[in-house]
Amino acid sequence: MKFSKRKSLQAGFTMIELVVVMLIVGIIAWVGTSSFGYVTGSNRMSAEINALNSDLRFARTEAIKEGLFVTVCASSNGTTCQAASSWQNGWIVISDPTGAQTPNGAPLRVQAAFSKSFNNSTDAITVNSGFWAVTFNRQGFGQNIVSPAASGATALLTLHNTPVENTQWTRCLQISSIGLLAIQQAGTGTCT
Repeated sequence: MKFSKRKSLQAGFTMIELVVVMLIVGIIAWVGTSSFGYVTGSNRMSAEINALNSDLRFARTEAIKEGLFVTVCASSNGTTCQAASSWQNGWIVISDPTGAQTPNGAPLRVQAAFSKSFNNSTDAITVNSGFWAVTFNRQGFGQNIVSPAASGATALLTLHNTPVENTQWTRCLQISSIGLLAIQQAGTGTCT
């Protein structure tokens, strides 16, 4: 019987190879999570401003279709317009035959307050002139932009996160006195 000697080969990684691979994985994970945070924050804020834009367009369309005043107003309780309420606490769309920001029946749409983001920051809407309601007439014009200041001016809602993490996430919604709506990103037009 013949015995052969086999060489035993050892397979594996050296410590240097393992450290280099871990370093590469760490760099890729760091870049991925920082990009992920930007994408989620930016998309969340775009969705929030688009929800308000959608409800304003809905109110304008309903006012034209029904031939009555329709109001979108800040509301933290989801049933009545509240002059002291902030838009990030929610809003409602109401049929408003008198144009006095008083609901006629149940709200047509209700938007709940914004929730906190994954890093526990909150989104806030600031407005010029402190307006808290927009009423559209049967022609679709912004009949009444209700604020402590004079109505009839262009209204600007600025959505940003608090504390401000990234100014590029900021979105603005401009409402003209004739009812035109326009969304802008930070650094464009009147959006800062």
